[in-house]
Order: sequence, then structure tokens, then C-alpha cells
Amino acid sequence: MGILSRASYIVRSKVNSVLNRAEDPNETLDYSYEQMRDQLQEVKQGIADLTTQKKRLEIQKRRLEENVEKHNEQAREAVRQDRDDLAREALEKKKSKMNEIEDLEAQIADLQESQDRLVEKKEELQSQIEEFRTKKETLKARHDAAEAETRVSEAMTGAGDEMADVTRAIERSEERTEEMEARAEAMDELQDTGAFENALSDEDRIDRELEQGRTDTEVESELATLKGELGEGENGADAEESASESTAESESTDPEIESELEELRDEE
Repeated sequence: MGILSRASYIVRSKVNSVLNRAEDPNETLDYSYEQMRDQLQEVKQGIADLTTQKKRLEIQKRRLEENVEKHNEQAREAVRQDRDDLAREALEKKKSKMNEIEDLEAQIADLQESQDRLVEKKEELQSQIEEFRTKKETLKARHDAAEAETRVSEAMTGAGDEMADVTRAIERSEERTEEMEARAEAMDELQDTGAFENALSDEDRIDRELEQGRTDTEVESELATLKGELGEGENGADAEESASESTAESESTDPEIESELEELRDEE
């Protein structure tokens, strides 16, 4: 196979492939059905033409038969008049017309046979068309049903893929939500324990403990006042002194820190 032949074969193959994909079976069936109906119409037209020709020959035959009868009467009249010459001429014309009639009868017989064959083919073709029409409608119904089922299956497949994507998205969202909730709880816990410094202020752990100390002092002072009012002032003072001593004992014993602490106390 030459290069051009191979290229032509490839092109025809691709064209046929495209046509097969673009072909609508329903349209193909309808087109085939119409083609068969056109053929049937042509057969009917052929039968009509043959019948017309046959009728024309039959008309000619009847006219010739009339002429034969006429020439026969002419011959009889000529014999009655003792005109053998005219009788002979009339008989010769009669014979000629009868020969023509025989030829016409043969032609008419041939046309009748052709007509009979066409009528038979017409009936056979008509029967095939009716059978094809039934099959065509059945095939179209099956094709439409299969096409609908295919569309539903494709839609279900697409919906399944979309639902899988949605499910995965929901799972990722739940994982992120749980992570954020756990992180928020952890932040709250760390904030409660004071593990984080306040980023918006300059307070550190020492400031918070001093503030807590001042709060404790105020509470102890108020408690001592209440105890004094209830006649327990002395016991309250002893308790306060004991608390102060305990606090002093828990402080650092570093000499430098103690010296700086004494200076601070003197300044107060």
C-alpha cells in the first residue's frame, strides 16, 4: 500500500469514526424507512406506467378488431357485387390488421407479465416495509430506553463522585473544627495557669505576685479588723505576725538580694 493510499485509508477511517459517533440510530432507522417507502412508490409508479401502456395497446387492438370487422364486411359486399378485386383487397387489409392484432396481443401479454411481477414485488416490498416499520419502532423504543438509562447511570455516577467529594470536604472540615476546638481549649488552659504573659501589658510574674501579695495583705487587714471588732484583735495580730514571719522566712537568702531588699524597705 502506497503512502497516498495509506493516508487516504487513515482519513476515511477517522471520518467513519466521527460519523459513527455523530450518527443517531433513530434518524438512521427513519431514513431507511423513508428510503423503502420511496422504493415502494417507484414500484407503484412503474406498475401504473405499465398499466397505462397496456391500456393503450388494448385500445389499439380494439380499433384493429373493428377494422378487421369492417374489412370483412367490405369483402362480403364486394362479393355480392361481383367485385372480386375489391373483395381480395379488403381481405388483404383484414389479414394485415389481424397480424397487427397478434403482435399487439403478444406485447399486451408481455406487459401483463411485467405488471404481475411488479405487483408481486410491490406486495412483497410493502410487507417488508410494514415489518421493518414494526422493528423500527421497537428498536427506537429500545434505543430511547437505553439512552435514558445511560443518562441516569451517568448522572448517578456523577452524583456519587460529587457526594464523595462532599463527604471528604465534610471530614476535612470536621478535622479542622476539632483541631481548632482543641487548640482553643489548650489556650484557655494555658491562659488560666498563667503560662502566657499578657502581650498587651508590661506585667510579668513578679508584678502578678506583688499584686497578689497586696490583695492578700488587704484581705488579712480586713480580717484583723473584723477580729478586733469581735474581741479577737490580739489573736489576730499574732496571726498576722506569724504570717509575716513565715513570708520572710520563705524569701531568698541571697546577701545581695537581701541588702537591696533592706534598702527598699528603708525607702518605704
